[in-house]
Amino acid sequence: MEKVAKEFYRVLKPGKFCAILMGDTRRNKMYQPLAFKVMERFLKTGFKLKEDIIKRQFNCKATGFWVNKSKDANFLLIMHEHLFIFQKI
Repeated sequence: MEKVAKEFYRVLKPGKFCAILMGDTRRNKMYQPLAFKVMERFLKTGFKLKEDIIKRQFNCKATGFWVNKSKDANFLLIMHEHLFIFQKI
Protein backbone atom coordinates (compact mmCIF):
# COMPACT_ATOMS: atom_id res chain seq x y z
CA MET A 1 0.00 0.00 0.00
CA GLU A 2 2.97 2.27 0.55
CA LYS A 3 3.85 1.99 -3.16
CA VAL A 4 0.29 2.99 -4.06
CA ALA A 5 0.43 6.01 -1.74
CA LYS A 6 3.77 7.13 -3.19
CA GLU A 7 2.47 6.81 -6.77
CA PHE A 8 -0.69 8.78 -5.94
CA TYR A 9 1.49 11.47 -4.37
CA ARG A 10 3.78 11.56 -7.40
CA VAL A 11 1.03 11.98 -10.03
CA LEU A 12 -1.31 14.26 -8.07
CA LYS A 13 -0.94 18.01 -8.52
CA PRO A 14 -0.43 20.18 -5.40
CA GLY A 15 -3.72 21.22 -3.80
CA LYS A 16 -5.67 18.32 -5.35
CA PHE A 17 -7.48 15.54 -3.50
CA CYS A 18 -7.39 11.76 -3.33
CA ALA A 19 -10.13 9.60 -1.74
CA ILE A 20 -9.77 6.04 -0.46
CA LEU A 21 -12.67 3.88 0.78
CA MET A 22 -11.42 1.23 3.21
CA GLY A 23 -13.03 -1.28 5.49
CA ASP A 24 -11.61 -3.20 8.43
CA THR A 25 -11.64 -6.95 8.97
CA ARG A 26 -11.21 -9.65 11.58
CA ARG A 27 -8.57 -12.34 11.82
CA ASN A 28 -8.88 -15.07 14.45
CA LYS A 29 -11.80 -13.16 16.03
CA MET A 30 -9.57 -10.11 16.53
CA TYR A 31 -10.30 -6.72 14.96
CA GLN A 32 -7.75 -5.67 12.32
CA PRO A 33 -7.84 -1.89 11.70
CA LEU A 34 -6.78 -2.00 8.03
CA ALA A 35 -8.28 1.42 7.32
CA PHE A 36 -6.09 3.14 9.90
CA LYS A 37 -2.99 1.29 8.67
CA VAL A 38 -3.71 2.57 5.14
CA MET A 39 -4.31 6.09 6.47
CA GLU A 40 -0.97 5.93 8.28
CA ARG A 41 0.83 5.04 5.01
CA PHE A 42 -0.73 7.96 3.13
CA LEU A 43 0.16 10.41 5.92
CA LYS A 44 3.73 9.07 6.00
CA THR A 45 3.98 9.69 2.24
CA GLY A 46 3.17 13.39 2.69
CA PHE A 47 -0.59 13.65 2.25
CA LYS A 48 -2.67 15.67 4.72
CA LEU A 49 -5.94 14.16 5.98
CA LYS A 50 -8.78 16.53 5.03
CA GLU A 51 -11.69 14.32 6.21
CA ASP A 52 -12.49 10.90 7.63
CA ILE A 53 -16.08 10.12 6.64
CA ILE A 54 -17.53 7.03 8.28
CA LYS A 55 -19.89 5.20 5.93
CA ARG A 56 -22.40 2.91 7.58
CA GLN A 57 -23.13 -0.30 5.70
CA PHE A 58 -26.75 -1.17 5.03
CA ASN A 59 -28.32 -4.19 3.33
CA CYS A 60 -25.20 -6.31 3.36
CA LYS A 61 -26.11 -9.64 1.71
CA ALA A 62 -23.88 -11.64 4.05
CA THR A 63 -25.31 -10.00 7.19
CA GLY A 64 -27.98 -12.67 7.76
CA PHE A 65 -25.39 -15.43 7.75
CA TRP A 66 -22.94 -13.50 9.93
CA VAL A 67 -25.50 -12.38 12.54
CA ASN A 68 -25.86 -15.95 13.78
CA LYS A 69 -22.13 -16.66 13.41
CA SER A 70 -21.25 -13.54 15.41
CA LYS A 71 -23.57 -14.55 18.24
CA ASP A 72 -22.16 -18.07 18.34
CA ALA A 73 -18.53 -16.92 18.21
CA ASN A 74 -19.09 -13.89 20.48
CA PHE A 75 -17.89 -11.04 18.22
CA LEU A 76 -19.51 -7.89 16.84
CA LEU A 77 -20.12 -7.29 13.15
CA ILE A 78 -18.14 -4.55 11.43
CA MET A 79 -20.84 -2.36 9.94
CA HIS A 80 -18.85 0.63 8.67
CA GLU A 81 -16.12 1.73 6.30
CA HIS A 82 -13.87 4.78 6.27
CA LEU A 83 -13.75 7.23 3.39
CA PHE A 84 -10.44 9.06 3.77
CA ILE A 85 -10.06 12.31 1.86
CA PHE A 86 -6.39 13.26 1.47
CA GLN A 87 -4.93 16.44 0.03
CA LYS A 88 -1.51 16.96 -1.48
CA ILE A 89 -0.16 20.24 -0.14
